[in-house]
Amino acid sequence: MNQKFLDVMQYEGPTTIVTINAHPASVVNTWSSYVKIDPDANYLLIPAAGMRSIEHDFATDNTVTLTMGSKEVEGTEGPGAGFHVHGHGEFLEAGTEFDEMKAKFPWIRKVLKVNITDIQQKI
Repeated sequence: MNQKFLDVMQYEGPTTIVTINAHPASVVNTWSSYVKIDPDANYLLIPAAGMRSIEHDFATDNTVTLTMGSKEVEGTEGPGAGFHVHGHGEFLEAGTEFDEMKAKFPWIRKVLKVNITDIQQKI
């Protein structure tokens, strides 16, 4: 997890979550400010009020891709940096991580935990 990615995540913007095993692909959105980053353990925690399509897809394949970016951070071609995050997801409904996120976001039903396998800067 590099500093440019962490810089991008300091700014508000949409984070898109995609699974590709459904036809068509399942796509949901959240806000970057909702995403908790654990750079040491290399995972993300994302509050889930809905995300049922993503959760359903995980029964077959829990591979997930996320996209996020900010025009406030210098990218490869000028203003604006964007990333694709690849990983494997699971939904938590109990435990320390769930309790911590539920305290911050009382409207959630579960927490999407994404164990990151790769982060690519796209712009």
